[in-house]
Amino acid sequence: MIQGTTTDAGKSLLVAGFCRCLKRLGYKVAPFKPQNMALNSAVTPDGGEIGRAQALQAQAAGVIPNVDMNPILLKPSSDTGAQVIIHGKAISNMQAKAYHDYKKVAMQAVLESHQRLTNQYQVVMVEGAGSPAEINLREGDVANMGFAEAADCPVIIVADIDKGGVFAHLVGTLELLSASEQNRVVGFVINKFRGDIALLQSGLDWLEERTNKPVLGVLPYLMDLQLAEEDAIQANQHIDKNNVRLRIAVPVFSRISNHTDFDMLRAHPQLELTFVPQGKSIPGCDLIILPGSKHVRDDLALLKQHRWDHDIAKHLRYGGKVLGICGGYQMLGNTIHDPLGIEGKAGFSEGLGYLNINTELQAEKQLTHSTGHLLLDNSQQGVVIEGYQIHVGASIREPDTKAFCTLNNGKLDGCMSADNQVAGSYLHGLFDSPEALQHILSWAGADTDKAQTYAQQQEHELDRLADACEAHLDWSKITNFITSQMSKNNRYE
Repeated sequence: MIQGTTTDAGKSLLVAGFCRCLKRLGYKVAPFKPQNMALNSAVTPDGGEIGRAQALQAQAAGVIPNVDMNPILLKPSSDTGAQVIIHGKAISNMQAKAYHDYKKVAMQAVLESHQRLTNQYQVVMVEGAGSPAEINLREGDVANMGFAEAADCPVIIVADIDKGGVFAHLVGTLELLSASEQNRVVGFVINKFRGDIALLQSGLDWLEERTNKPVLGVLPYLMDLQLAEEDAIQANQHIDKNNVRLRIAVPVFSRISNHTDFDMLRAHPQLELTFVPQGKSIPGCDLIILPGSKHVRDDLALLKQHRWDHDIAKHLRYGGKVLGICGGYQMLGNTIHDPLGIEGKAGFSEGLGYLNINTELQAEKQLTHSTGHLLLDNSQQGVVIEGYQIHVGASIREPDTKAFCTLNNGKLDGCMSADNQVAGSYLHGLFDSPEALQHILSWAGADTDKAQTYAQQQEHELDRLADACEAHLDWSKITNFITSQMSKNNRYE
């Protein structure tokens, strides 16, 4: 199990790196995260919902993702509440106190999933959440040492040296663990180091002497690593301004979801992508994209509060294009009804009125992988598009309103405005296919070079991560831990 001294210490990436390295060594390996809190999720082939990081880690391991890899997913809907997803399906919305009382039931789901994975794989690489030293969260813990103790799992602790205070983070975290938990820690990994490693050596020697735990490696800072992020939006982009053919702006909602939709746009050398923070006006651009939202009516109100609706109207007057994805698609319509209070208080909101659709939020969530053809060129035989749907809304197009794409199951998805300036779709991942991306950018006004597929780009970056892990971690010690654990579990092969 990989645990971290802080959020964003490098747990997700280290598990992905371990999965790819162990796959290269010939192990049958799978990722596992007992409990995840994130608005960036993925749809498994069997129609479940898991954290985006576990889907990436499964790709690193070369296995098909399934709901056992992330048995509990919490999707925040407010500062104190979240949608609770167990084994891939949403069961209810809970406040923090209610979920705390639910943890005993949650732990059973976690242990059942872990057992199924250990029956199928030689190695299960477990990712913790946040920090194991959060004293207020220790009771009933299912995400860190509570799970490690229940599953009898050895632990590696990772810390981010780029933030500073790495020795205090590691020693302090270890000190706040119980004696049995301290004994469970088999070593440390230091992440994101820049500079001369020789200057760090005295600190490493001190750390090993102080804790009696080995430092299993120091990973370098991998500049511009383009792997799917689960939490923080990655806004960094290195482009030649003279080579930009299209400028894109994405307003950042409070409950923005699946922002990995924009990874391929950010990676394209001919696109300038700007994430617009709250309180700032949408800058001049060619295309505005309204992203998905976990709380669409609240984020629609936020959009109007920041006068982004006025920015969008001005943008359209000057001939710009607007695209909405999932929740952003719903906002572009005429109305959004939530009669059951699916996202909080029951009610009704006026949309922006650019697409001739009306949306009603419903109890059953749609979780599907979809393929089809774009209809941007007025052809029923348009460019192939692939994506996935995660939404609770049903949007009805008014008669004689053009759809965005036709799906292979015969259904139509999305909508286009009569003047061809505004479009929307429920499909996440619609930029991941090079042909679809190029076609959508052409609709927005740019002739761009064809990109690689998202899967190819992620494969390249996973190999880059694994190369660093192979070069800078002590694999003789790590594989000794693994074979010892396999033997202990009577699973040595």
